[in-house]
Amino acid sequence: MNNTTNNRLLRFILSMILLLASRTLLAQSVVDHRIKVSIDPETGSLTVKDTVTLPDNGNTGFTLHAGLNARILTPGVQLSQTSRANQEIQLQGYRVSLPQGVKQFTLEYAGKIEHGFTTTHESTGRSRQRLAGTISSEGVFLDAGVAWYPRFGDTLKTFSLSVDLPDGWLVVSQGSGPAKAQDSKATVWSANLPQDDIYLIAAPFHFYSKQQGNTEAQVFLRQKDPNLADRYLQATSRYLTLYEELIGPYPYTKFALVENFWETGYGMPSFTLLGSRVIRLPFIIYTSYPHEILHNWWGNGVYVDYAHGNWSEGLTSYLADHLLKEQRGQGMAYRRSALQRYGDFVRGSNDFPLTGFRSRHTSASQAVGYDKALMMFHMLRRKLGDEQFIQGLRRFYRDNLFKQAGYAELRSAFEQASSRDLRHFFQQWTERNGAPRLELSELKVATQADGYRLSGKLRQTQTAAPFELDIPIIIYLADAPPLRTSLPMREHSLDLNFTLPGKPLRFEIDPWFDLFRELHPDEVPPVFSKLFGAERLLILLPADAPRTLLEGYRRLANQWASGNNNIEIRLDRDLSQLPQDRQIWLMGRENHFLDIFSNTLNNNDYSVSDETVSIKQKTFPRSGHSFAFAGRSDSGNTIAWLTSDDPASLPGLARKLPHYGKYSYLVFEGERPDNRTKGQWEVSRSPLQRQIHSGPVVNRMPPPAPLLDALDNLPHPSAEGTVSTLQRLKM
Repeated sequence: MNNTTNNRLLRFILSMILLLASRTLLAQSVVDHRIKVSIDPETGSLTVKDTVTLPDNGNTGFTLHAGLNARILTPGVQLSQTSRANQEIQLQGYRVSLPQGVKQFTLEYAGKIEHGFTTTHESTGRSRQRLAGTISSEGVFLDAGVAWYPRFGDTLKTFSLSVDLPDGWLVVSQGSGPAKAQDSKATVWSANLPQDDIYLIAAPFHFYSKQQGNTEAQVFLRQKDPNLADRYLQATSRYLTLYEELIGPYPYTKFALVENFWETGYGMPSFTLLGSRVIRLPFIIYTSYPHEILHNWWGNGVYVDYAHGNWSEGLTSYLADHLLKEQRGQGMAYRRSALQRYGDFVRGSNDFPLTGFRSRHTSASQAVGYDKALMMFHMLRRKLGDEQFIQGLRRFYRDNLFKQAGYAELRSAFEQASSRDLRHFFQQWTERNGAPRLELSELKVATQADGYRLSGKLRQTQTAAPFELDIPIIIYLADAPPLRTSLPMREHSLDLNFTLPGKPLRFEIDPWFDLFRELHPDEVPPVFSKLFGAERLLILLPADAPRTLLEGYRRLANQWASGNNNIEIRLDRDLSQLPQDRQIWLMGRENHFLDIFSNTLNNNDYSVSDETVSIKQKTFPRSGHSFAFAGRSDSGNTIAWLTSDDPASLPGLARKLPHYGKYSYLVFEGERPDNRTKGQWEVSRSPLQRQIHSGPVVNRMPPPAPLLDALDNLPHPSAEGTVSTLQRLKM
């Protein structure tokens, strides 16, 4: 038997151990469904026969979509209606009465499920479409929210799902499949491991697949595209290998990319549902796609105990989006952007603790549930060290696979991995609002007989109680290696005292943005998210612009202002000066206040003429291009300028610009418009970093190694050996 066969056999045995352990632990709390469903997309209707097996002492009450008429087929079992929930989706309550010793019954129901889109306003210019559930000629989307199957509260479930659809249609669900039913043309999916939902997705798909070991990579596209499918099949194999090495065995037999009929980014157990436009964006396969795959460990492998906070979005963001950026040397920039989003969108009126996060519904909630949470996990990693952090991840996964878990279980896993008491750490970062704000002052250097003495004071200036922090510090010396240390800060004020062997040149606090904290404006470039998250925003239209262009700017401004009562739209000629108490958008090259905006930017990075615009030594013709720039005024507010000579480009800019919030400048081309250049202005100073004596800092200390490097010192969680760092970098 060769090594590959040995490894596969060992992986299979370990997976079976996990499976049997999980089923044994949960046998008393799982409802089993054997579902046969026939769907008619043209009429929006379905007919279902579901044989339900309840656990011992299980709940006999369930809910079902109110548009479905239900009856019991099992002799001796009675079905009665209870209350109806009048909410977005009307749900009818039922209760079954079973004879003594009977735990199984068959329910038959039929009806229509047709719901339209609702729009959720997230922030200025950003909204998201949501579909509760529907059966239509475009496609089928059914999940627990629409109660297309009997829901017994939050009880986990196993299932077999046999679906009969029109010719040319394919169905997708979680678990194993697709398989053909023995007695019909129906397609069968099954999940023998406990699930928190049963999904039914269907459309006229084209199916592609690739087997790798015990896992099948699958792609379901609405149009034939074998090249696109192959890119995703290859990527699926790479990411599954990566996360199996980092965390543990992949918990399903397949992972599928499924193209949706509206723009979504959903992660379901063993598949992801992405919109047609999204999956064709060239960067998605390196950003959102690994995020959705990782959700099969966090959220769809270990389930979220929502009553105590959704931890999975932050942990998934940290181990997908952040991890891959860190692997490419961009971890510090990613953390800075995360902190900046928190500062731009979150304030006292919309802040809440991590234990209160359920799902993203606004940009502020995303900044808390994703960005603050990922920074918490980063601080935990820095506190424990990379190896203990990874061991904690593996223990959390192993101990909670196919169970609901919360921050208490996370804390327990990391405490066991590190033998440390983390009670206060988790309590502070998951149960408190707000963030610390740091200020460095009184920095002085004195010569001593044995070298130099550096002293100063670090303060937390927020009005709330002090946070307990471990402050990262680097001191660069003239004739000695740099000093890197960390100081515990437990009060509002911390005295800094260092005895140094050489002349200090530069002093830096938190140089790699390892702490969750409020950033000082000088630490970050002016970016567009400051305007899209503004508490008060003024949009000034150019009165002297051509009429069609002025009306185009007005429509853009009205679109951004829709649903916001914090946005004022004015003509530039109506003001004699710019207000100092709000963020400002200036529209058009004809804007009366354009000179004030130009003074906020560095002339070495930016210049304009009647025919061209130059940005960091790149020159673009005004004709056929649109431009957006962000600058910062003397008062600290952000002023941005948007200009285009083509009114046809403005609807696209209105839609796209809010999704480019982390940038300082943007160039678009054409009516669509297509992005051609994007970037941030350089940041030249930080109040937490001081040049003490003149002289070059020759040997800049590199940031700590990426998390994946620690895997070289750890056994594979499946005991299959390790994947080299070189192989990982090929991602």
